[in-house]
Amino acid sequence: MKVFKTILSLQEEVKNLNSKKIIGFIPTMGALHKGHLSLIKQAKEQTDFVVVSIFVNPTQFDNKADLDNYPITLDNDVKLLEKIECDAVFIPSVKEIYSNSISSQHFNFGGIEHEMEGEFRDGHFDGVATIVKRLFEIVQPNKAFFGEKDFQQLQIIKKLVEIEKMPIEIVGCKIFREEDGLAMSSRNTRLSPKMREAAPFIYKTIKLAKKKFKKRNAHVVTKWVENQFKNHPLLKLEYFVIANEQNLKTLNEHKVRNDDRKITRKNKEYRAFLAVFAGDIRLIDNIKI
Repeated sequence: MKVFKTILSLQEEVKNLNSKKIIGFIPTMGALHKGHLSLIKQAKEQTDFVVVSIFVNPTQFDNKADLDNYPITLDNDVKLLEKIECDAVFIPSVKEIYSNSISSQHFNFGGIEHEMEGEFRDGHFDGVATIVKRLFEIVQPNKAFFGEKDFQQLQIIKKLVEIEKMPIEIVGCKIFREEDGLAMSSRNTRLSPKMREAAPFIYKTIKLAKKKFKKRNAHVVTKWVENQFKNHPLLKLEYFVIANEQNLKTLNEHKVRNDDRKITRKNKEYRAFLAVFAGDIRLIDNIKI
């Protein structure tokens, strides 16, 4: 595996590749885990040359403490990438990416940037889109791979490619979970033993919400989830939303029905999203329902 720290050296490598080779790309912020490795495995199956970037992007953090505390495990990350036989890793400095101006470009994604995460994390998706656009311009991949754990981000990136007219296929990859159901995240390493023990309650709850959604309206299911967390001694719910997968608009169903017949909906492409605080660690998850 080749390690690149400058834009020029990486671009020279990519330039020298056979023009028929398909380039796959996975942007990460490091602290790699099995979820990241599953993206790389999928990229290796679908492309000829896989590039992973490791860059903790300052412009997507609305909370400076979260940025300061983000886990850095670079030596271990490189070892994992070598073991999985990744072709190249790009590890730029902040100055290499942003020069002397660490700021975000403003984007209009048609409103999806203001839903859920966008409502609670000011400027987050401008920061995400800024760095992903920059990395796409540097690497110039044919395909880029993103996990569905950050499903809203995945939709933002698809919109970004469309707006910027970039010839890149965005591939969404299934959520990779721990054996107890907790969605894998670099932030999981920061959970205290007590919070780590409590965290699987998140997935357990949204699985039950999915089951209830077949026979209950969105309003009832949402209130049920809110009550589950209200009664939990450790986990604090920030939001729970059932939304259309495409436009991420919240499904507003208030009609009450007292029987157990299955509800038929014209648009079945819905997903449940939530954000939960485990102490000061913020965890997100979602499930197709």
